[in-house]
Amino acid sequence: MYRLTLVLPALLLIALALPAQQQQPSQNSTATAPKGMDYSAIPVAAAKEPNPVKATPESIARAKKWWTLDCAMCHGENGNGKGDTAKDMKLSLVDFTDPASLKDHTDGELFYIIKNGHGDMPPEGDRIKTEEGWDLVNYVRSLAKKKSETEAKPDSGAKPQ
Repeated sequence: MYRLTLVLPALLLIALALPAQQQQPSQNSTATAPKGMDYSAIPVAAAKEPNPVKATPESIARAKKWWTLDCAMCHGENGNGKGDTAKDMKLSLVDFTDPASLKDHTDGELFYIIKNGHGDMPPEGDRIKTEEGWDLVNYVRSLAKKKSETEAKPDSGAKPQ
């Protein structure tokens, strides 16, 4: 009888814990979601948030410091998504140098992801000030502009015909 009083509560605890563990992945679907740029979980108010920081050379220079420290290891030095850590972890990241990659997404969405993280990307959270987060949005947007500007320039080595 004594063993039964010890075993019964233990079995009850295990029985209660098992359904909770089975429900956990569905409740935390962002951790197990595919690694695409799924913006549907971003609150509408956050997505509509306008960028209060102008994309000046100073804003982009401030963001480049953060990019080099925190972002380039995964997103690549130029934003192509092929950083060393991304390669090591076998992550498939968006190529920010492609102008089409973010054309349908708002600055508010990008800011939300920077602050709160996304998939395997950890959040910056309180590590950066609000203005620095918007600077990073400006920087990410500038990566595509750099590529399209270089593609638009004529090849200096080509001879006119």
